[in-house]
Amino acid sequence: MPELSDERPIGIFDSGVGGLTVMKEVMRYLPGENIIYFGDTARIPYGVRSAETVERYSFENASFLVSKGIKALVVACNTSSAISLDLLRREFPIPVIGVVEPGARAAVAKAGSKKVAVIGTETTINSRAYERAIKAIDQSVEVTGFACPLFVPLIEEGWLDGEIVNLTARKYLSPISPDRTGVIVLGCTHYPMISNVIAKITGMPLIDSAVETAREVRSILADKGLFRHEGNTPEMQFYVTDFPEKFVITGEKFLKHPIERISKVRLAG
Repeated sequence: MPELSDERPIGIFDSGVGGLTVMKEVMRYLPGENIIYFGDTARIPYGVRSAETVERYSFENASFLVSKGIKALVVACNTSSAISLDLLRREFPIPVIGVVEPGARAAVAKAGSKKVAVIGTETTINSRAYERAIKAIDQSVEVTGFACPLFVPLIEEGWLDGEIVNLTARKYLSPISPDRTGVIVLGCTHYPMISNVIAKITGMPLIDSAVETAREVRSILADKGLFRHEGNTPEMQFYVTDFPEKFVITGEKFLKHPIERISKVRLAG
């Protein structure tokens, strides 16, 4: 008797295009799965919002995706993962996977005896979510956070290199000591798009949680028997709350894949 195939899509949301770095890895590790991606481009950035606002936005985003019949939800936004993951897991009866815990595990594995630096939005850094997640694995690891609030708007504008990006990165990253720090965690899913700049300035290993998150999604779907085992070519659907044309231009650089089925929506909340 053939295995049953769960045709329902995986839902992924982020405040903008950054979560496409996670989607790209999910596509690589789960090439047969249908995916719906939601980018809340009308309300970006999340990283300067209050925790209460981030929770509200995250709940609205998740509710929209759940209404589309998804079988698992990936919170591909570090700010939302840091603030809203517990809420979303309580409210929705499907697996909810964030990006903080997978990134923390990878950081502990690679840091050795040195400390971990986390770069992210102001809200993510102030939440200390990475510090809690890392210390839950290894209490002895020292964690220091560095807020880099201008990275997201620069990346959303498609500025991935050049003088302005380099000067901004040098300003934010100069306090990180290569002698004492083992790894830098890219605590925002936008940041892999400028990882070459960050690596060149710091000369240090970088942790991108996208790969670890995709592996966790694959493991959870396997455990729960939710794989899409067979069928036609997987379908990719994209929704944004503003500027779909701009999303396509920048997003295809992230995803390395055509973005063809995209719709602009207005959330009810």
